[in-house]
Amino acid sequence: MIRQEEVFRIGRIGRPHGIKGEVIFMFSDDVFDQVDADYLILQVDGILVPFFIEEYRFRTDESVLLKLEGIDTLEQARELTHCEVFFPRALAPDQEEGVCWAQIVGFRIVNAAGLMPIGTIASVDDSTENVLLEVTSDTGKELLIPAASALIQDIDEAHQVIIMDLPEGLLSL
Repeated sequence: MIRQEEVFRIGRIGRPHGIKGEVIFMFSDDVFDQVDADYLILQVDGILVPFFIEEYRFRTDESVLLKLEGIDTLEQARELTHCEVFFPRALAPDQEEGVCWAQIVGFRIVNAAGLMPIGTIASVDDSTENVLLEVTSDTGKELLIPAASALIQDIDEAHQVIIMDLPEGLLSL
């Protein structure tokens, strides 16, 4: 059984394309193309299920037409519409600067001052040059924390924890 901590979200399935089981896959991370992966993991009815890739071709910079093994009809493709797509952390390429933004969703943020837990990364806004971590605190409060390398002290991938040296008052904004 595939566990949530073993994967990271890279996109979602859009609508079917054609009648032979192809779907539009909108991705936020093209890691599947970087490592020439054999499979992707889809969340179907709350369960993480591996699907082998038969073929894909880029449609835009953010979408591909994807054909999965065993999905051969329009009806089967429709059942996958809006499914979240994940990639195994174990297959992600090693990067000189560490993990990519998509991989840290779900990591816990801990403030270096007193090792106080801050919350869990819900998403990463990298639409501008100043990347922001969208964090949900343990009390349910939504926080925006800059992902500046000067603030990040350590990333513990094994325990999915990021230790940050946050300026005083940042969390009360």
